[in-house]
Amino acid sequence: MTLLDKDGVHLTVDEAIATVTLTNPGKRNAQSPATWRALAEAGRALPGSVRVVVLRAEGKSFSAGLDRQAFTPEGFDGEPSFFELARRSDAELDAAIAGYQEAFTWWRRPDLVSVAAVQGHAIGAGFQLALACDLRVCADDAQFAMRETSLGLVPDLTGTHPLVSLVGYARALEICLTGRFVHAEEAERTGLANLVVPAAELDAAVRDLAAALLAADRDAVIETKALLRGAGERTYEDQRAAERAAQARRLRDLAGLSE
Repeated sequence: MTLLDKDGVHLTVDEAIATVTLTNPGKRNAQSPATWRALAEAGRALPGSVRVVVLRAEGKSFSAGLDRQAFTPEGFDGEPSFFELARRSDAELDAAIAGYQEAFTWWRRPDLVSVAAVQGHAIGAGFQLALACDLRVCADDAQFAMRETSLGLVPDLTGTHPLVSLVGYARALEICLTGRFVHAEEAERTGLANLVVPAAELDAAVRDLAAALLAADRDAVIETKALLRGAGERTYEDQRAAERAAQARRLRDLAGLSE
């Protein structure tokens, strides 16, 4: 069932699995504010039955990042150019960027597990979109790069937090400041990628992972995800307490004693 097809974003739902596809391969799935609005709309359109969201892209590249037309004086049709945004008040500029970020935030919702299927280039905004997902399965030709600093910008689409969490501060800093490519082998070795497979096997690998995720009890998945997401911010003792509380809820649910 197709729920959305606009501005280079296609959303389909098949029972518990939703698939969000970037559909502008002619521009290597370069992103624009319209893309980000469509991605945010896709998140809002998901029915409650969805448990796993797969993010994929048509063509040879996952996403080449921000469409460079954003840096022209005219910008995109019907959109304020970045130069026009820069002349707005601090509050207006902050609100605009916050709106762009909405395309990248819903992938980590507690009731979902999101999986990015990455092939070819994932640059800048493309890298950050892959980082927005819980898990990443990559083709062996995948190449990540954070190129914002070369443009005089910073990564601002929610990618810095997961990047540091995955690879550590020093490596994240080096990746962002040099803008170099992180190839699939390094991505798997450093934790950026959960799995690397031959490009021809990417879709099958993602299907297998989605099936494995759906085999687990939904409520147990939600509780476990919350435990792991919060572990880095809790002390050891606080995490022990969180585990006990979560397990008590699960036991009561299984025993039919929940309120």
